[in-house]
Amino acid sequence: MKKLWKPLLATLCIALSSSAIASDYPNKSIRLIVPAAPGGTTDIAARMIAEPLGKALGQSVVVENKPGAAGKIATQQLLRSPADGYTLLLQYSGFQVITPSVEKVDWDPVHDFTPVANVLSAPQVLVVKKDLPVNSLEELIAMAKKSPNALNYASSGNGALQHVATEQLNQLAGIKTTHVPYKGTGPALTDLLAGSIDFTITTPPPLLAHIEAGALKALAVTHDKRIASLPNTSTTVEAGYPDLIISSWFAMYAPKDLPAPILEKLSSTIKDIMQSEDYKQKAAKQGAEAVYMNPQELKQYTAQEVERWKKVIDTAGIKAD
Repeated sequence: MKKLWKPLLATLCIALSSSAIASDYPNKSIRLIVPAAPGGTTDIAARMIAEPLGKALGQSVVVENKPGAAGKIATQQLLRSPADGYTLLLQYSGFQVITPSVEKVDWDPVHDFTPVANVLSAPQVLVVKKDLPVNSLEELIAMAKKSPNALNYASSGNGALQHVATEQLNQLAGIKTTHVPYKGTGPALTDLLAGSIDFTITTPPPLLAHIEAGALKALAVTHDKRIASLPNTSTTVEAGYPDLIISSWFAMYAPKDLPAPILEKLSSTIKDIMQSEDYKQKAAKQGAEAVYMNPQELKQYTAQEVERWKKVIDTAGIKAD
């Protein structure tokens, strides 16, 4: 009988300890590291979740912008932090699943993190300069086939999602276009508006005002359904490219081995926030969607995205600057 009591007592102690950890967390402010400068979609996603998460948890969630080095500065800071739930990372998908395939990093994107939840997903929009004589993705592809490498496209840098996504389009459509890398989406958009760049693929927020003003033409949304902010723009699926479904996603990660009670509290609280109409409406205004993934789903999706983009990167021979 005494032998039976020992494992039962150990189990009870673990359960009580886990309960105490969850009930006490958080008892101070939480740092939410962001691998981008203020104003971009990653920063917007972080601030969208930080405020309601802080209110729900009863402690402030402080956004700290740590841009640079394709997300490596922010990621390294997270991985050097204790796994106690007080330092979190709101990660941009390109940095999590593309950067490790285009340059050397000191971590495994799947196994060296604790996935918490996906908080926002944004399909990409393919836009062309206003005077390019095409009005659909099919017409753009036909033009590219007629004159290989004559069309140029902008990205925010070698290995950026815009770069890799357009290379996937090239591979799927059997076309060749010329890549022009920039140091950020802002400069790339400036040259696209000036007419020295033919097209780009990026998230809706920086494009919507220019599309509405007629300064850019939206040809396709890389999604399986049209988005509310661009209801008249067809999808890549409608254009005959069902494999060209591309989203930027913005997910929360913690250091490896985050205690399960803290993980559950964070993830379930985020789920409740994302199910609110207020959060859904804020996402829609950004041309994005409130797509929640729990820790297990996010880990599996991260692994799938790493594999998917590695194939495109290896085929295209993409390397970092």
